[in-house]
Amino acid sequence: MIRGIHHTAISTANLERSITFYRDLFGFEQILDFDWPEGTANMNATHALDETAGRVVLLRLGNSMIELFEFATPTPRPVDPARPLCDHGITHFCMDVIDIDAEYERLSAAGMVFHCPPVQNGEAKMTYGRDPDGNVIELLEFLDADDPLNLDHATHAVG
Repeated sequence: MIRGIHHTAISTANLERSITFYRDLFGFEQILDFDWPEGTANMNATHALDETAGRVVLLRLGNSMIELFEFATPTPRPVDPARPLCDHGITHFCMDVIDIDAEYERLSAAGMVFHCPPVQNGEAKMTYGRDPDGNVIELLEFLDADDPLNLDHATHAVG
């Protein structure tokens, strides 16, 4: 039985920079930190690479987790940090926020680059921005507490 998504994993060029970004700007808590040396068969197998080595940090915020990888082996290929969202692959992950305008201002002041200021789309406001590696993060605020897509609504409707 599949219960849901456990975490989102991101490969980063600078693990400490990414930890600082997600911890200090979004409030994630570091709950796991480990590295693995070359010759670790299970890591090589799960990553479908002949040889790997690196470090992993798992961060948690509420019931969401982000797993950050910094590979030492093999040498990662950099991606275009301004990669268009229409290119194949994961386009973004979304953070549910309260007071999107305040969060946009706070994160912008801290150096996060956004595609645009928050825009209203029906009963929600949203914007997309990028982490230090160019991964896209959506900020989303539901303006209607009873919207069935609102996580608070879904939690209260069940309980």
